Amino acid sequence: MEPETDAPASFTALQAAIAQRQNSLSPRLRQIAEFALSNPNDMALQTVAQIAEQAGVQPSALIRFSKSLGYEGFTEMQRVFRSRLTDNMPNYKERIRALADGGPGLTDAGRVVEHFIDAGINALQHLRQELSGAEIERALDLLERADHIYVMGQRRSFPVAAYLGYALGRLGRRTVLLDGLGGMLRQQVQAIGDRDLLVAISFKPYSEDTVEICRLAAGNGVSVLGITDGTLSPIMPLAVVTLAVEDAQVKGFRSLTATMCLAVSLIVALGQRLDKEKAGR
Repeated sequence: MEPETDAPASFTALQAAIAQRQNSLSPRLRQIAEFALSNPNDMALQTVAQIAEQAGVQPSALIRFSKSLGYEGFTEMQRVFRSRLTDNMPNYKERIRALADGGPGLTDAGRVVEHFIDAGINALQHLRQELSGAEIERALDLLERADHIYVMGQRRSFPVAAYLGYALGRLGRRTVLLDGLGGMLRQQVQAIGDRDLLVAISFKPYSEDTVEICRLAAGNGVSVLGITDGTLSPIMPLAVVTLAVEDAQVKGFRSLTATMCLAVSLIVALGQRLDKEKAGR
């Protein structure tokens, strides 16, 4: 595949380029894209052969992927991943991988707690560095201006959705939790208007219902606020504002530490904004 545009010069630009092209990538190149964004440190430090083996592709596919983004070859793209490591980026993936691998004593209950505490601390530090203040302000604008707020999250995302539904209601916002109780999800969604807001929370593996509801809402002109986990999340292209958060996991069990921190922060910040408005009247 021939390069279509100038090659991204920074990791942020590379993320944006991959997100822009995700729907046009072949299944194999999309597989590489997902691996690259989930394992940027491996992309920076390992050889083509090592990366290809981990990603489950041929080395030639990595070269094709590089060229599809406008690079002359893999080496040029790898420089962008390496520059990310030297730009004061946290060594998040390595620390999480070490935690996920466990170690001696992980079967001990106290050690399990310690591992989850360490993983949660790393996730919070990552959130602090990656979260954009401008995106938070845009999210607050949506939450403040919406006539009604519909909140949806399934499986492990449901506790976050339930909390947001409860807390937004306590702030006086007209809020509906889309829980699909009794198989009535579609009927609940029919009430959403173009002056309302859908808050969608979903993480890999993404809930098909959540993604479909986002498609329906966006197609009907409803603003979507996404809380999700990566550039290639199917929620991201459907959302007006996306807040990206990556929680840690230990032995395959994911915590909600960073996600709940983000949710509580949104509620407190929104409450402060609403209080200032009342005081100014």
